[in-house]
Amino acid sequence: MVTIKEVKTKKEIKEFVNFPLNLYKDSPYFVPELYGEEIALFKDSNIYNETCDQVFYLAYNENNEVVGRIQGIIQKQYNEIHNEKRVRFSRFDSIDDTNVSSALFSAVENWAKEKGMDKFCGPLGYSDLEREGMLIEGFDEMSTFEEQYNYDYYQKLTEDYGFTKEVDWVESRLTYNPDYYEKIERLTDIVMKRYNLHVVDKERHESKSHFVDRVAPGFFELLDSAYAKLYGVVPFTDKMKKSIMADFKLILDPKYILIINDENEKTVAFGLCFPALGDALLHTGGKLTIRTLLKILNAVKHPKAADLGLIACDFDYLNKGIIAPIVKKVMDLLKDGEVKYVETNLNLEDNIKIRQVWKYFNERQHKRRRSFVKDI
Repeated sequence: MVTIKEVKTKKEIKEFVNFPLNLYKDSPYFVPELYGEEIALFKDSNIYNETCDQVFYLAYNENNEVVGRIQGIIQKQYNEIHNEKRVRFSRFDSIDDTNVSSALFSAVENWAKEKGMDKFCGPLGYSDLEREGMLIEGFDEMSTFEEQYNYDYYQKLTEDYGFTKEVDWVESRLTYNPDYYEKIERLTDIVMKRYNLHVVDKERHESKSHFVDRVAPGFFELLDSAYAKLYGVVPFTDKMKKSIMADFKLILDPKYILIINDENEKTVAFGLCFPALGDALLHTGGKLTIRTLLKILNAVKHPKAADLGLIACDFDYLNKGIIAPIVKKVMDLLKDGEVKYVETNLNLEDNIKIRQVWKYFNERQHKRRRSFVKDI
């Protein structure tokens, strides 16, 4: 017998956050979310409370043991922009039992129906910067900090409830290919001179914090316009921007940032990489102990790998080769040898333009994720 409870008490909140840590405690591939940030989701200060309705459920067996969890999200921004009535599921974790998964999905579906929703999709978070997509290929690959790992039986549990594919993302691991470096270097010089563009560098005596503040307005303006039509994306509120900037200041190194402006100081392209934190957080439960913090600081200062976070270019510069300087930036990270490889994270499978860019590297496509949909 499966019992579903809405998460309300402090004890239930801890059970919700702890469940995946217990489920994946022996997995060498699972990288946890930061524990404190997951607990903060339940606070009134959650920045997404103003744009989303949400609910959290736990599933218990006959021995009152937690055997599953799920979050339901109504992203009101997205629904208003697209004139849809969608509910998203996120933070879905379950033992391999259709009775458990179906009970969890049913709880969110009933909650969503009461709120007038007619379509059920996910896994998707509050925004595009949350973990999204269910892993359906690459179960023997370690997850990046930005993305979620799950067991191979999750797809069957989801499809057994009636979900079908809506979109897929693919992920690749990139290593340096010297055959293309000179070509990309020449193309970068041509593009930058032809369109009178320049790289926005951190000034010699400028702090990292001030540099991030300086480039943030142009970054967010381009991010919102370039990503507006991508699957599941919503525009960033001021509170979201403030939160993102705070996170960037902690882990971003200016040498991993490429901001390109035109002669009028309008940002027309950018590329961001993050030091890979997966190894540092493996088997930590996401708790920031002194030992974990030291491992994170070491990963930030001496990264063995990097995660490709965000790439964007202005629509006026599409098909004009502006991707070349971004490719060169990634190549330079790999060329000096400290960073051994770069993880692309999620690329929509039909985003052919960005996927074709990886041909300039030694590419190994190693993961695939899926977002599902169901009428309710």
